[in-house]
Amino acid sequence: MATSNAFTLLLVLGVACKREAAATSDTSSTATSAAITDTGSRTMALKITSSAFQPNGSIPSQYTCEGKDISPPLAWSGAGGNTKSFALIVDDPDAPDPAKPQRVYVHWVVYNIPASATGLPENGSKTGLPKGAVQGKNDWGKAEYGGPCPPIGRHRYFFKVYALDTALTGLSSPAKADLERAMKGHVVDQGELIGTYQKTGKK
Repeated sequence: MATSNAFTLLLVLGVACKREAAATSDTSSTATSAAITDTGSRTMALKITSSAFQPNGSIPSQYTCEGKDISPPLAWSGAGGNTKSFALIVDDPDAPDPAKPQRVYVHWVVYNIPASATGLPENGSKTGLPKGAVQGKNDWGKAEYGGPCPPIGRHRYFFKVYALDTALTGLSSPAKADLERAMKGHVVDQGELIGTYQKTGKK
């Protein structure tokens, strides 16, 4: 009887070990796949800069609601040869209060910027974008640039440029979410520039 019980115990332990190994293997494989996917989608060889402010620097007031509220000059480089168009999204993840952010506020949406473009000029939103480029709706419901206008604290503003392997069709005044859905599966590279802004006299 003792021999029989020992054999049964060894058999149960053997099965348990196999299940644990399989579970560990499955989890490890899934995690690795996700990591590879995430890394692949965030290579960011594409670099975006502005002559108006440094990375993580303060955005001059002329590009905000306290100034002329015009779009800042932007430049990018490093796009691959398979790029067919660019898209740009500018948003603020710190709304309304950086201490207690509740939403991401969208300031600018642009798509079908030609692959030959290496940036956008100052005030391009109002004076003219490269031929073919189209502006989508910001969170004011307007197809134009809306500058930083934080109600409280210093907010971060992400200028994100995407290199796409296609020109986008079938869009009509898209909001950020619409553009992101249309871009899915077509982003070959991306880059981002962060600027900050706090209203004069505000804390």
